[in-house]
Amino acid sequence: MFVTPAFAQAAGAPTAGLLNSMLIPMILVFGIMWFFLIRPQQKKMKDDEKMRSELRRGDQVLTQGGLIGKVTKVKDGDELEVEIAQGVKVRMTRAAVVQVMSKTEPAEG
Repeated sequence: MFVTPAFAQAAGAPTAGLLNSMLIPMILVFGIMWFFLIRPQQKKMKDDEKMRSELRRGDQVLTQGGLIGKVTKVKDGDELEVEIAQGVKVRMTRAAVVQVMSKTEPAEG
């Protein structure tokens, strides 16, 4: 039982069509993941960083621990002083602020 040379040559490498048929769906899946998962997450992180960098005295903020307080002092670097009750002030980092509840107007002059 011998195989003819012509029949043995027909079982060659996969064609380029097979590669393209697998590559195009993978690119489409990555594109969909980019627009629905990665891009919105990057935008949210950028917005949060902008919100934290614009904190100033008088802003009412919500912390990660669920405390609501008013920013009394913005120190150099990454530190804030927040009054959570009358006469009770705590020091925290800007990263601990989750949301600005109410924003104060900038001082004129």
